[in-house]
Amino acid sequence: MASPALAEKSVQAGRAKVVTVHANPAHLPAGGGLIRPVSDPQAQSMVNADYIARQTPSATAFDLVAQLPGATVSGSDPFGFSPQTNMTVRGMNGDAIGYVLEGMPLNDIAYYTGYPSQFADSENYETISLQQGAPDLDSPVLNAAGGLMKLRFQTPADKAGGMFDTSYGSYNTNRQFLRLESGEIAHTGLRGFVSYSHGATDNWRGPGRDERQHVDFKLLKTWGQNSHAALLGSWNQAIDSYYPQVTKDAWQADGIHGANNLAAHYNAGNAVGGTDYWRLARQPERTLYMAAPLNLNLTNGLDLRVTPYAQGAYGNAPGGMQLPTTGLFNGTEAVQLDPALANTPGGYMSVRADYTQRSYRSGFTAALDWKRGLNDLIMGYWYDYGDDTEKQTFSTLDASGSGGSIWGGSPLRTSGGQALWGANNHTISQTNALFIGDRLTLLHERLLLSAGFKEVMFSRTGTNAMPGSTYHMGTNTAVPLPRLGARFQITAHHQVFFNATTNFRTPAETALYDVYDPTSGAVEQKGTGNLKNEYSIAEELGYRYADDLVVGGLTLFNYNFTNRQVSTLVMLNGAPVQSTINAGGQTTRGVDVEVGLKPWHHISPYLSGEYLHSTIDNDLSSGTEVLPTRGKRSVRTPTLQAAAGLTYDDGHFFGVMTVKYTGHQYATFMNDERMPSHVTGNLALGYRMKDVSVLHAPQFRMNFINITNQHYLSGVADPTLAAHDTVGQHGGVVSGEAPDYYIGGGFAALFTASTGF
Repeated sequence: MASPALAEKSVQAGRAKVVTVHANPAHLPAGGGLIRPVSDPQAQSMVNADYIARQTPSATAFDLVAQLPGATVSGSDPFGFSPQTNMTVRGMNGDAIGYVLEGMPLNDIAYYTGYPSQFADSENYETISLQQGAPDLDSPVLNAAGGLMKLRFQTPADKAGGMFDTSYGSYNTNRQFLRLESGEIAHTGLRGFVSYSHGATDNWRGPGRDERQHVDFKLLKTWGQNSHAALLGSWNQAIDSYYPQVTKDAWQADGIHGANNLAAHYNAGNAVGGTDYWRLARQPERTLYMAAPLNLNLTNGLDLRVTPYAQGAYGNAPGGMQLPTTGLFNGTEAVQLDPALANTPGGYMSVRADYTQRSYRSGFTAALDWKRGLNDLIMGYWYDYGDDTEKQTFSTLDASGSGGSIWGGSPLRTSGGQALWGANNHTISQTNALFIGDRLTLLHERLLLSAGFKEVMFSRTGTNAMPGSTYHMGTNTAVPLPRLGARFQITAHHQVFFNATTNFRTPAETALYDVYDPTSGAVEQKGTGNLKNEYSIAEELGYRYADDLVVGGLTLFNYNFTNRQVSTLVMLNGAPVQSTINAGGQTTRGVDVEVGLKPWHHISPYLSGEYLHSTIDNDLSSGTEVLPTRGKRSVRTPTLQAAAGLTYDDGHFFGVMTVKYTGHQYATFMNDERMPSHVTGNLALGYRMKDVSVLHAPQFRMNFINITNQHYLSGVADPTLAAHDTVGQHGGVVSGEAPDYYIGGGFAALFTASTGF
C-alpha cells in the first residue's frame, strides 16, 4: 500500500544509523510521523522515529501515542518518570491493553498492567503501533480487549558508531543517553547496539526526587531469504517518589498544594504520627526483560517463527501507617508485639508498610507461516509460565523517619519472633494457547479475507500463608476465541475493512486470596477461585484513504462485554494495591478518525478525534443491595476527545506543536461524580546542524510541556460504585465512597543536545 513517497527514511549517520529528517519534503512522513498507510483489516495507528525524535527524550511509550485516536493518557508528572500513569483506549483501561516488544509480552503477570517507564528508552524505538481494538492472532497476550501496543527497537547499524544526548530542565531534571553501535562484527553478519541512560528529576509538586537507570540492547543476525535471529532486552532500575491521588473535594480545597502532597520532613508528633513523610512512600523497582526472536525460512513460502523470552522483576510499593501496639492479628490469629514495642507512648506506633512483589516469567511463541498461492496459513502455540510472590510486612521507624532499606526493611516481629504480615501469597500462572488462521487474497490482491481461531487455556494455583485463610486456591479456564476480517482495495487510494474479534481475561490475581485487617483480624476481602472471566465481542468497520498528499481513516466500532473487569486501586494497610471490580455487562460504541498531510512548504498537520458512547448494561450489587446503574455511562469513557499536531521541518529548523482535548469522564458507576474536561498543549523547537567532523547532524532542542501550565485532573485512579450515599432498589442505603484522581503534571521545559557519531 505505502508508496515510496510515504515510506519512513533513515540514513547512515557517519558510521552509525541515526534517524534524521531530510530537507527534501518528499522524504518526510505524513502528519509529522503520527500516521502512515496500513492495509491490515483492523484499526491501527502508528508513530515513527521521526516524531519520537522531536519529543522529550524521557517520554514513555504512553506519552508518545497520546495524540492517536482513542488514546487517553493519565500522567502524574510532566517528564514521564513517575510510574503512577495510566492509559485508556476507547475507554478501556491500561490493564485491558496488551504490550508486546518484538514478540515478547510486557504486561504484569498479576495485574496485566503495563509500566511504560520500564519498557525502553525513547531513542531506541523505531516504531510504536497502537491497534485500538483487535490484537494479532499470534500475540502472546490474553487481556487485550482494549487493543495492542507493539514496540519495535531500531535496527542495529551496519557500521560502528553511536548516538549521544544530554538534557537539563525544570525541576532540576537531568538526563544522559549513550548508544554504541558495533557495526558488523568480524565478518560474521552479527551487528548490535547497547545503550545506557541515567535520569533524575525533582517532584514537580511536593517533596521527592525520582532517579532512573536503564539499559537496552539488541544483537541481530540476518542470512538467506528472510531468515534472521536476534537477542534483545531491557534492564531498568528506578527509585520513584509518590504523588498522592486526590478526591475531588481535596482537589477543590488545595489543588496542587497543601494536604494533597506528602510532608517534606518527618514529624512523629503530628496528627498522623509522621506517616505522611515522603520517604515512607518511595517506590523502588528493578526489572529485566529478554527475548530471542528467530525467523527461519525453511523453504520457499514456509517460515518458522519462534520467540522465547524470560523476565524478572522486584519492587516495593510502600506507605506509612499507624499500628496499635496491642490487639494485633496475623490473619485471624491474635498476636502480641515485643514488650519493648508494646510500651510505646500513646498505644500506637508509626511504621512503613512494605508491599513487595517478586515475579519471574518465561515462555515462548512458535508459529509456522505457510504462503502458497492465494493463501497464507498460520498455526502456532504460545506457552507462558509465571511465578509471583507478594508480601506485606511492617518496618519500624527511627527518629529520622527511616524504616531501613526501601527495598523492604526488617519486618516487625511478634513476641514469638514471627513476622507480622499484612499479606503473604504465592501464585503460579500458566497459559497454553493454540491458534490457527488463514488469509486469502483474491481479485489480484484487492480483496483480503481472513479468519482465525485461538483456544486459550489458563490456570492459576496459589497459596495464602495468612493464618486462618484458605491455604490453597486455584482457578482454571479454557476459552475459544474466533475471529474474522476482510479488506477491500476499492481503488489505488480508497480502502474499506471489517473485522469481528473476541477477547477475554480473568480478574487480577489478588481476587484469589483472603485479606485481613491486622488491627482487628476482620476479613477485608474474601478470596475465591470461582472467578467470572470478562468476555467481549468487538466489531470494526473502517475506511482509509492514502495518496501522495493525504493519509487518513475513519473507524466505527462496537463492543459488548460480560463481567466487565474495571481496574481500581485499594489501600491495603497503607499501601496502594491494584484490584478489579466486576462491572457486569457493558456496551461501547463510537467512531475514531485521523488524518495527516505530507509536508507542504515544510509544514505537516495531523488531526485525530473520537466520539465514544459507553453504557452499563445491568444493575450492580453492593452487599445485600442493588444499585440502579443500568443505562448509566461507563467510568473512564470521555464522550469526546480530539488532538491536533503541526510539524515544521526544513532540514535545519524544526518545530512541533500538539494540542489534546479530553472530555469529561465519570468516576463512579452511579454517575454522581465526574472528572472535568481538560486541554493541554506541548511545543518543541530545535535546530539541526550539518555534520561537524566526526559528529553527524548535531542538534539542539527545547521541549515545553503543558505550555499553558494547566492545573488539571488527568485521570480516574480508582472508580467507586457511588460518591454519595445512595438508596438501593431494596430500600437500604449504600454508603458513598469518594473516587480518587491523578493530578496531571504542570508546566516544564527541557533542553536537549544530541548528535550521532
